[in-house]
Amino acid sequence: MQPYHVKSISELHQLRGLPMAGHPLISVVHLDTIKEVPVFEPKVLMVDFYLIALKQGFGKKVKVKYGQQEYDFDAGVLSFMAPGQIFGMEIDAQLLLEARGWMLMVHPDLLWNTPLAKKMRQYRFFDYAVNEALFLSDKEESTLIHLVNSIQQESVANIDAFSHNIIISLLESLLNYSERFYQRQFLTRRKSSHQLLEQLDTLLEEHLNTQQRLPTVNKLAAQLHVSADYLSGMLKALTGLSTQQHIHQKLIERAKVQLSTTTLSVSEIAYQLGFGHPQSFSKLFKTKTSLSPLEFRQSFS
Repeated sequence: MQPYHVKSISELHQLRGLPMAGHPLISVVHLDTIKEVPVFEPKVLMVDFYLIALKQGFGKKVKVKYGQQEYDFDAGVLSFMAPGQIFGMEIDAQLLLEARGWMLMVHPDLLWNTPLAKKMRQYRFFDYAVNEALFLSDKEESTLIHLVNSIQQESVANIDAFSHNIIISLLESLLNYSERFYQRQFLTRRKSSHQLLEQLDTLLEEHLNTQQRLPTVNKLAAQLHVSADYLSGMLKALTGLSTQQHIHQKLIERAKVQLSTTTLSVSEIAYQLGFGHPQSFSKLFKTKTSLSPLEFRQSFS
């Protein structure tokens, strides 16, 4: 299905039958203020702006489509979308009228010529899938609601010389809190996080045991049914390493065993570990250990 392309915040307001936005580049919509469902309701959207939404009251009756996959949308979670992403929702009209929460829309032009414009790329949760949304505690939810309400007040107030900087500052605070809460989530949901880590290590062991070239981070994430950024974020919280660094660590651990317990040449070990060129293996080994493979082997002599 071809996504319906929404180019501006005001266009989405019109499409959803919402009141006119008070600011062309930023808007806050409280879902409990929606009293009517528009007749024309496209199933799949692609928007040209950032969209952050806290949605409650839907439960398991709503199916959210992100890319080509469908997910159950649990109540009370915060989701993030970046410009150009495809998003779809199938929902009963009556359920939409019963929904609670809010939706914050931010056009990239609002961020132009501010430090936040570059920093947006650092908030990796904009690339998380819908099923990797942020589960908020009541206290965390209150913190974000306060910030969103402040953003709304500033965006509809009379514009003055301070308005833009205050809105940007509030938005950055909201994103920084969201990043903190994601890190908390990785730790408080340790059981599921550790299970994901175990599954990752099992995949890596299988590839190392079959002497296959290790897959990319994206392919590993796909095999684990998570996004690459979510996988790296989870690993960073648990181990302090990104997925790529974790892969390298496993390679070096296996290489050390081979170098210290076998008579295989460095080239043979490199090929066994999936390297196409022994030089690439030697370079990585020295970067990680400060020793060449031969120097490491000689230390056991």
